[in-house]
Amino acid sequence: MSKAYGYVRVSTKEQNAARQIDAMKDYGVRSDCIIVEKQSGRDFDRPQYQKMMMHLREGDTVVIKSIDRLGRNYDEILVQWKVITKEKKAAIVVLDMPLLNTQRDRDLTGVLISDIVLQLLSYVAQTERELIRQRQKEGIAAAKARGVRFGRPRKPVPEEFYHLRKEWEQRLISSREAARRIGVAQNTFLRWCRGK
Repeated sequence: MSKAYGYVRVSTKEQNAARQIDAMKDYGVRSDCIIVEKQSGRDFDRPQYQKMMMHLREGDTVVIKSIDRLGRNYDEILVQWKVITKEKKAAIVVLDMPLLNTQRDRDLTGVLISDIVLQLLSYVAQTERELIRQRQKEGIAAAKARGVRFGRPRKPVPEEFYHLRKEWEQRLISSREAARRIGVAQNTFLRWCRGK
């Protein structure tokens, strides 16, 4: 007997999957057939997705809320779509995009339309991901140009450092011993000595 698997994915553990789970239940997917994944969609090396694919049989259906819940990599979405529909001979239902429902319209025109829509949506999903990355990079560059510093704040140089540096330069103590005395890492002591 064929099964409907609801695949729910959020990118981080903090994000809530309830909206997608509710959509699966509304569609009629049984609770024990809803697979929830909390992982990025950049590739398909996801444990829950792989587990679902192992159980997927001919005549089964994979239900997703939107195409970006399946993944965000254009080429890999197309590959997985083919694996599900052609190799596994299962159907895919994208709730937010009825044109991508492969359960019906299995004639040549229906397949052509769903393939075109899929390619377009997959392209948009990947482009959106690349735009997010580009904006992030530009934001960091702009912040750095304004003098914003990232990472941990630098430790202030203690007064004793200058005395210990002289001793170290005169080879009276090692850099390790000097660092230990002022309570910093040896690399920090050496960086301060180089004026950084």
